[in-house]
Amino acid sequence: MSETILITGAAGQLGRGVAHHLLSTRAVRPDHLLLTSRDPAKLEDFANKGVMVRPANFDDEASLVTAFQGADRALLISTNELMEAGKRLRQHKAAVAGALKAGVCHIAYTSMPKPEPGNPVLFAPDHYGTEQAIKETGLPYTIFRNGWYQENLFMVLPQVLKTGKWYSSAGEGRTAYISRGDIACAIAASLASAAKDSATYTLTGAEALTNSEIAVIASRATGRPIEVINLPDDALAEGMKAAGMPAGLVPLLISFERNARIGGLSDVTLDAEKLSGKTLQSLTAFMEANKATLLA
Repeated sequence: MSETILITGAAGQLGRGVAHHLLSTRAVRPDHLLLTSRDPAKLEDFANKGVMVRPANFDDEASLVTAFQGADRALLISTNELMEAGKRLRQHKAAVAGALKAGVCHIAYTSMPKPEPGNPVLFAPDHYGTEQAIKETGLPYTIFRNGWYQENLFMVLPQVLKTGKWYSSAGEGRTAYISRGDIACAIAASLASAAKDSATYTLTGAEALTNSEIAVIASRATGRPIEVINLPDDALAEGMKAAGMPAGLVPLLISFERNARIGGLSDVTLDAEKLSGKTLQSLTAFMEANKATLLA
């Protein structure tokens, strides 16, 4: 392919994964790949392969215009600014504006499932607002509505496996967890295809499971029992605070539970598998491969 592909936030785990698959799986030439980061030194390994690496600051639109010069297709990876209301959306809008001014021809973006108004996740408006900003440019776009990572369970299960109790307010809500690697592979395939039309993909795992079903899988993989204890949101929030969770983070975590409970993460699509052409990693395989980490 002759297009130059840009990836923002390329020093992060998803960005590095997409870049790896573009080079290794999709055989994109290094000089047709442009990676940006606040800290370009973290991308030295890619620079050593001949990949273009530039600094980019989402709080400085002018720097983005400079960083994005020469890119034909840009993947804007959502930032991790979650605690300051409005900051993430401002950053994303600056990136969209910078891409437009730099002459980018196609914008891709990593969103979340069902970000439309009414989604209880506190950062859903950031994603929906970014999607709308991209569409308002009039450029062709690709929206990747990424499901919850299997790796997110690392933030929950190690402690659960120590205590044997999983406190939740998700109830019987189901989540179609997908590995970060499978998402990266699917995104890379889409970027490398040089598709011209606009598209929105929801990237999920192959099955949607309740916490009780996930607990069974984790128990089988680790040999440790787990009891799922469902609580009202308020009681779960108080428990999180009592356990030392930062007070500012608790409302966000509760919004995740509420979203799962109402089915916000339960949809299962074939989008990731169709894009990548590969079978997705099951949650059972994930647990078995990461047993040591889960038990650490």
